[in-house]
Amino acid sequence: MKNSPIWHPFTQMKNTLSPLKVVKGEGPYLITDEGQKIFDCISSWWVNIHGHAHPRIAEAIYAQALQLEHVIFAGFTHEPAEQVAEMVLDVLPNHFSKVFFSDNGSTAVEVALKLAYQYWRNQGENDRRLFLCFEGSYHGDTLGAMSVGERSLFTSPFQDLLFKVHFVPYPTTHIDDEDIEDKEAKALKAVEDCFLLNPGQYAAVIIEPLVQGAGGMRMCRPQFLEKLQKLVKDYQTLLIYDEVMTGFGRTGEWFACQKAKTSPDLICLAKGLTGGFLPLSLTVCTEEIFAGFLSDDRMKTFFHGHSYTANPLGCAAACASLKLLHESTAIFQQMESHHRGHLKQLQKQHATVKNIRTCGTIAAFDVVTKQADGYLNDIGLKLRESFLREGLLIRPLGNTVYLMPPYCTTHIHLNQIYQTISEELKKIR
Repeated sequence: MKNSPIWHPFTQMKNTLSPLKVVKGEGPYLITDEGQKIFDCISSWWVNIHGHAHPRIAEAIYAQALQLEHVIFAGFTHEPAEQVAEMVLDVLPNHFSKVFFSDNGSTAVEVALKLAYQYWRNQGENDRRLFLCFEGSYHGDTLGAMSVGERSLFTSPFQDLLFKVHFVPYPTTHIDDEDIEDKEAKALKAVEDCFLLNPGQYAAVIIEPLVQGAGGMRMCRPQFLEKLQKLVKDYQTLLIYDEVMTGFGRTGEWFACQKAKTSPDLICLAKGLTGGFLPLSLTVCTEEIFAGFLSDDRMKTFFHGHSYTANPLGCAAACASLKLLHESTAIFQQMESHHRGHLKQLQKQHATVKNIRTCGTIAAFDVVTKQADGYLNDIGLKLRESFLREGLLIRPLGNTVYLMPPYCTTHIHLNQIYQTISEELKKIR
């Protein structure tokens, strides 16, 4: 496919290898046109939570397509959207009350940022223009989402287009971390210092709770999020949880906010919502936020929407996926203990393995090399190619190797995956 007209994401097209052509998905496996069977260890960028081509989701989409494929969502509604909203609110903490639909994780974050910003303007608090963000964060590739993300190689070409935000440290931790309390104290002090230096100027604090995804699978403790929430409430601003990646079982609970026993004002949901079948995302808020937009003044309306907002096919897929999730709870709650055992074994076997960490279905470790840690560390590409030759789809983030498999992954699968990883690590020179 050398002459393909397609421009692929996150790819330097000048010297990339030809992409593998996938013709079929089956459970946790992808099958190429040459018959290679590849275990999808990262759920195809974290979206495919039930395995590929799940018949119940496929059948739900087919049935919906015969009834209603799409309708404008301004002035209209439909049963699949109503069901998705009700089903999600049923499993979220009960202080949430309203659901705004969009298309993907980046747009879910954009909606949350705009809601927070306009909420304060609607209250006459026009000085609240700043967002407080965390170092190492990644919230998406649209301009607002990039603005609240770490200034990195992903954002550097667009630096002049991004709005001003303030960054504080993210207290990343790992198994047997002896310094975590000190790191958390420094992070919380940095947050409070920002509030004290800029009183009444923050629209919201935004964080990826428990796990920063594309920033390197950096994990924090639930205790930190509890203390962060108290600070945010004490200084009377809003708290946004970007659960685009952590939502729908990834952390071992339905949502990271539940695992951390916290109550954000807004939550962004996307990956996993439809089980990897169709694009769909949600931004969920409290009644207090919603009430801030109710007015006879039409200028207090939230003027935001997308052509495919609440697409019925996506909503039908989401309903089917949510029903499957209710049947999978024990699986995503148990996977962490399996990961933990395997990670400790890897660390014993390989001096190059450091910072082992796990949260629910997510596992990660860093590989020691002569190069600096980070996304541009060459070991990532080398390992990706070697894993692929052995039938594993794993895309290291630089020298960070991570797993985020679908929930149909068994402990036997995990045994085989970790054994292959260990064999490939032995080949590192």
